[in-house]
Amino acid sequence: MCHLLGAYGKGARSGCRYSECAHSFHSSCVGNSGVACDNYLCPVCLAEWNDVPNSNTVTDSNSSPNPFNQVPESQVPVHSHVMDEPEPIRFSDDEPLLLPMVTADLMSSAPSADLQIVSINAIPERVAVASSESVSEFDVLITITGPPPLTEFPQFHGGPIDLVTVLDISGSMHGSKLALLKSAVVFFIDNLGPSHRLSIVSFSTHARRILPLRRMTEEGRENAKWCVNSLSARGSTNIVEALKKGVQVLDERRHQDPVSGIVLFSDGRDTCYRDTHFPHTGHHPQYLHLLPGSLNPKIRGIEDHDQLQTYPVYSLCFGTDHDPFSMHAISVVSGGSFSYIESDECVEEAFDSCIESLSTVIGQELHLRVTSASHGVRIRSISSKIYASEICNQGSRGSINVGNICADDDTDILINLSIPVFGSIEDNKNDSNTMHLLHITYSYTEFVSKQMVQSDVRPVTIRRPKSLSPREMTVHEDVDKEKNRLLAAESVTEALQMAETRDLTGARTLLQDRSLILTDSSSWLKDLQEKMVSRELYESDGRRCALEYIYLHGTPNMANKFHQLSKKVGSPPSEE
Repeated sequence: MCHLLGAYGKGARSGCRYSECAHSFHSSCVGNSGVACDNYLCPVCLAEWNDVPNSNTVTDSNSSPNPFNQVPESQVPVHSHVMDEPEPIRFSDDEPLLLPMVTADLMSSAPSADLQIVSINAIPERVAVASSESVSEFDVLITITGPPPLTEFPQFHGGPIDLVTVLDISGSMHGSKLALLKSAVVFFIDNLGPSHRLSIVSFSTHARRILPLRRMTEEGRENAKWCVNSLSARGSTNIVEALKKGVQVLDERRHQDPVSGIVLFSDGRDTCYRDTHFPHTGHHPQYLHLLPGSLNPKIRGIEDHDQLQTYPVYSLCFGTDHDPFSMHAISVVSGGSFSYIESDECVEEAFDSCIESLSTVIGQELHLRVTSASHGVRIRSISSKIYASEICNQGSRGSINVGNICADDDTDILINLSIPVFGSIEDNKNDSNTMHLLHITYSYTEFVSKQMVQSDVRPVTIRRPKSLSPREMTVHEDVDKEKNRLLAAESVTEALQMAETRDLTGARTLLQDRSLILTDSSSWLKDLQEKMVSRELYESDGRRCALEYIYLHGTPNMANKFHQLSKKVGSPPSEE
């Protein structure tokens, strides 16, 4: 068969024909193979062709119509043969960066390691605690803030990015979902510039890289769009292998842009690890432990945290029957985001969210460390939103892995402490004694120069007088808001658990009661309550909205609760 011998050689006599599964053949060989008759299977991969021959199909004078489009050899995309050739052993065939001197210029204009472009602000919930009082729960709000964009450091905006799009072409994506996926990917391609590099991985039962990392010049965009538009849907869904392949593309590249990410286009219903490994669960995010450490930092060893690069996954979900639990979980553990693509109008917002978060990165692998600064002060818990955290040495130390930090980005972390009675008679000799609660340090890698930036020790202190004034007993407004936000997320967590076990009435009652108490979040809680009026409304919109709120405002522990639920997404409505 000419395809196996290479249909792209100089001896191609009558142009190439391309099937919907992206394989190519000489015109004459198509007729000789018998494909042009009633057998609509690809002779190479045995894919079943779904498209019926139309007016655009070229017909040989000696054969019947067939599902190929004839293209002159001169119009064959330069790199389209990549889809037909075996994958290389290593993906070190990426196209060189745009201009090495641009990176050098950025490095020369990047802030020095002595300049703290990340700022830390720590606010105790009260400025003072009576010296004779011990407090079992005392909160400290830590806010990490990046610099304003396009002002002090304009070089951080719109910089080069390496992006891998991972495309689900399994059978569940057939029809309108695949059409919407292609439209979304083409939008991404059209809006990338020559400083961006893009690779494409497609997957169903197995994953395959169909385009190496290429700069999105005019020629690069045309080749990328050709690859996307040649795809057809069939087979099962293997998200694990697909994401591993995306990581392989980034790990093995010869040249590295400072910032990298993966965009997963799928309905999120992994069928390869559903029944085989976890037959008694419905949502199956347990397969997250099979992902590489660069996507799931929580499974790394401690010694790997400062050595492995993290690639955020931006999940774009298609279809009302998508699996939001798994898609949210993949985004959260990797530090990415989740978007539901209902129509073409949603694509631009998803693109902006993905590219803006990548193009405004000013630091990578940000690690925050908190240490007890006085005898008896213990760290009880860390509420760190989506970021992985741990407490060790019996509560005397804690760490938070924030990952990327972006310009104009605020990250709030709530540290809950226990505080003992204030020490000795010597400590209590006057009413103005100061107690050190925590010492805070952080480090990150500046993304252009790759310099490690280490902060000085930042102390968190309170006063320990013998008696308190009314003002000193008032909880700080920002700390109070953060605590209420977490309580609202916990309320949504409880309501979602009820809804997943078919108790929509209990879920609505809970949200109604909490909205009366949590006034700052009352409008959102009431809106979610309305989305739980019926099982149909909850399945189509309520579940997704609840998860979105939890992953934006909750903690990893809240998110993990859903992963143990046994109810399958999309099961029949209840008798309610």
